[in-house]
Amino acid sequence: MDGIQIDDVDRSILHQLQLNARQTDTEIAEKVDVTSTTVRNRLDKLEDGGVIRGYRPEINYEQAGYPLHVQFVCTINPNKLDSLAEQILDVRGVVTTRDLLGGERNVHVEVVADTVGEIEEIRNELADLSLTINSSEIISETRVQPWDHFYPRSGPNADQDDTDNGSVTDHG
Repeated sequence: MDGIQIDDVDRSILHQLQLNARQTDTEIAEKVDVTSTTVRNRLDKLEDGGVIRGYRPEINYEQAGYPLHVQFVCTINPNKLDSLAEQILDVRGVVTTRDLLGGERNVHVEVVADTVGEIEEIRNELADLSLTINSSEIISETRVQPWDHFYPRSGPNADQDDTDNGSVTDHG
């Protein structure tokens, strides 16, 4: 983490954000048992230190009018990956790229589209960027949960959790 120290308060704040990133500083402070000023200062530190890289919504693409949610499993020369990452993300319909360590199939590209024709256009643009597409799979559902190592281990409100298990299901 390049020098940034994370303590139990930071971990508790991160856990609360994973449960609901729309909480106010005051709401988080009540659950973590610190002041809202402490929460704001800690959030600033975590953001500036690169621990928190953004606050993004979980989008149900099918409900948003994009019924096709596809993952391309690709191969690319690892030496070209850094230079091509932004170009891949600039392809209309690409929502996520994941670089994998080792192996031939070293990049996953997640895309959304309205039609099979749009998926084919995206596939062709990715191929034009020197990606070899090994396979494509339709994503029917994604499940996400908070990483449990951020869950507070001790303290007066360690077991306080106003939500269910914090998991999110995205159909599409």
